[in-house]
Amino acid sequence: MASLQKSVSSSLMGSLAASCLLLIALWAQGGAAVPISSHCRLDKSNFQQPYITNRTFMLAKEASLADNNTDVRLIGEKLFQEVNMGERCYLMKQVLNFTLEEVLFPQSDRFQPYMQEVVPFLARLSNKLSQCHIGSDDQHIQRNVQNLKDTVKKLGENGEIKVIGELDLLFMALRNACN
Repeated sequence: MASLQKSVSSSLMGSLAASCLLLIALWAQGGAAVPISSHCRLDKSNFQQPYITNRTFMLAKEASLADNNTDVRLIGEKLFQEVNMGERCYLMKQVLNFTLEEVLFPQSDRFQPYMQEVVPFLARLSNKLSQCHIGSDDQHIQRNVQNLKDTVKKLGENGEIKVIGELDLLFMALRNACN
């Protein structure tokens, strides 16, 4: 019993020491917060659910059949231009929020029954990424997201269909960027 108490006590002291070091580091930086990358992460388990993965890909496939513009790709290399690997999850968070707010919520009555299952799943991912921020200037990311938004707007309803048709690409990009 005494050895257990000693073990717990030394573990507590180690945690206290680590906390003190973190506070000292923050104080030395003038109190500036250090970006915590764990907020820009999603558990792999979010992307290993066969049912919701299948539903997401089926929704994308159904919408892509209605997409008559095969010349434009929304989620591709152009979206990631000038964005380093450490910022990609933040970028995808921005794209996910746009997709939900500007496309999926307004179009939620279409492409049933897939939409009613995929939208809540994506909303949960968005909620999990709500604390994801980057410590540096994000103008280059905002510019890329704005270019995507402008392209969707220019395409009108076909742009919204294209966004839904690329949900499989969004799913894969989130998985790759946020793991």
